[in-house]
Amino acid sequence: MDEKQLIRKHLELVLEANETTNLTRIDTFDEGMLLHVEDSLAGLDEVEQAPPGLYGDMGTGGGYPGIPLAIMTKRETVLIDSVRKKTDILKDIIKELGLSEQVEVFNGRLEELSWERPGAFSVLTARALSQMASLMELAAPLLALDGRLICYKANVSEEELQLATSLEEKLGMKMVARRKLTLSDGETERCIIAFEKYQDPAIKLPRKTGIAQKRPLKP
Repeated sequence: MDEKQLIRKHLELVLEANETTNLTRIDTFDEGMLLHVEDSLAGLDEVEQAPPGLYGDMGTGGGYPGIPLAIMTKRETVLIDSVRKKTDILKDIIKELGLSEQVEVFNGRLEELSWERPGAFSVLTARALSQMASLMELAAPLLALDGRLICYKANVSEEELQLATSLEEKLGMKMVARRKLTLSDGETERCIIAFEKYQDPAIKLPRKTGIAQKRPLKP
């Protein structure tokens, strides 16, 4: 199968699995091509601009944007999710797509992966997962120096953006790109924001599991 066929097959397998396990709210192929596939590939340029090396998708769910980006970039990839049902399905999907040698699945929290593989990743993605300040904190111990975090957001408030940029020195992460776009339906707006790890964090990370989201850092 070529890249397009693999990406379409992935969506078919996700929709099939979705009939018995809640992987996605999307239930039609056309909607999935727009809101999963096209949306996932919206950040392809930013991922390709990151240094070569390992790619991780934080909170991957049904494998978006992780699997389409793995297929397009050919990077070694880790799909990260704490929900065992989802990661078990993803393992089967990866096997069926013939991607087992390139793509692996980690079942657990991001903090746990930081303890196991500190500084291992060149690029991480997070799609509609959490506030950017929390994502920066979770990504910092996982990223190598010069590694990048690519955030996919539906919309970003000035308050969220200000908090993220105010933590740059504390987390060793600086914003290096911000791009708005509209998907091909002409109405779904997205914002892709990239942060680069330019130095080690000034604080000890990771904090205890769950704290980054429950109690986000203050400037």
